[in-house]
Amino acid sequence: MKKTRMVVGLSLVAISGLVFMAADHADAPAVTGNASDITDVYAFQGQDTNNMVFVVNTQGLLTPGATAMAAFNENVMVEINIDNTGDNVEDLVIQAIKRDNKMYFFGPVAPGTTGVNSMVKTNAMAGSVDISQYGSTPIIATANGMKFFAGPRDDPFFFDLGQFKAILGGTATGFNSPGTDTFAGTNVLSTIVEVPKSLLGTSSTINVWAETKKKQ
Repeated sequence: MKKTRMVVGLSLVAISGLVFMAADHADAPAVTGNASDITDVYAFQGQDTNNMVFVVNTQGLLTPGATAMAAFNENVMVEINIDNTGDNVEDLVIQAIKRDNKMYFFGPVAPGTTGVNSMVKTNAMAGSVDISQYGSTPIIATANGMKFFAGPRDDPFFFDLGQFKAILGGTATGFNSPGTDTFAGTNVLSTIVEVPKSLLGTSSTINVWAETKKKQ
């Protein structure tokens, strides 16, 4: 795979700390529903407490029928940015790019440049995994102390949109317990990597954000 110049797409979600998440299920029409559309970013400590897990979900609100047709785009790179010095500038990146029926992962590695332009860090190949198909057993690959997954998953984010609109409209004062899961029965395409903390620097706190970047 050649080094390829990538330019940031329209979807950006930012989070801070070790166990946080962010969500964005409604974007501009040019982004919504395609491989550039980030719905959620999760960063949390793994079952192995020596590891961190990073999840980037795209193409939200997929019905079961649409999920079978949804696919990653070879011209769109998912890039996880990690700031371990507290200056809100990425010190490390993890990049994921589809080629044929596989997702290839690079990093964690220092970026060639920071900001909206990226080069694929082909000298920092971490591993690859076959992309799991809808309805099949999930495929998880391991290499270099890391774990990788790419494929459809049930949307894990819970939000009661109807009650939220009622609160905004003044007809309700708060959320119900339990509420109604607006995203129940919908799916996303997930890109997941589990990384030893030792590869992320020595800071006890990291800032994490994800971008989708299109090939130029």
